[in-house]
Amino acid sequence: MIKTKGINHIALVCRDMKETVRFYTEVLNMPLFKTVELPGGGQHFFFDCGGGASVAFFWWADAPPAAPGIASVKSFPGDAKTAVGSMNHLAFDMDEDELETALDRLEQAGVPHTHAVVNHDDSPMGVAREKHEGVFVRSVYFTDPNSIMLEFAATTKSFGPEDVAHEPATAADRVEA
Repeated sequence: MIKTKGINHIALVCRDMKETVRFYTEVLNMPLFKTVELPGGGQHFFFDCGGGASVAFFWWADAPPAAPGIASVKSFPGDAKTAVGSMNHLAFDMDEDELETALDRLEQAGVPHTHAVVNHDDSPMGVAREKHEGVFVRSVYFTDPNSIMLEFAATTKSFGPEDVAHEPATAADRVEA
């Protein structure tokens, strides 16, 4: 039987390692703990994002350019769909009482971000203007220098069987407009 213990790391690709190191160490306060020079050129650097997990970045001088709207979110929340096999966003776990401080820090650093904490709930819109009993996670969304969408997320409730209430969809369910 396979038994995982959580996420070890996620590996992303950056356009500029120096810019990425500055953002993750100085803006997000994630210590850089391992660097690797790759054979044939390139680098692979690891940042501690807490809880034993890390965010890693590859850099290659000849990497293909970014593909917003395909491999990454074009803009949030208006155009957040990404292609099959892409990474939509990366969420870092955070205590709820830290979210407002995170908003202030992102603002001070000039980082593009949602300018309010987003309250996710089970309403038809999926979000609520105010926090209420049905809010299950509160989030702040922002982008790094590589236009990767990131999230600070605070889970606000315990989940039970009632929280698994939808049948999984398939391409055959697609309704043509």
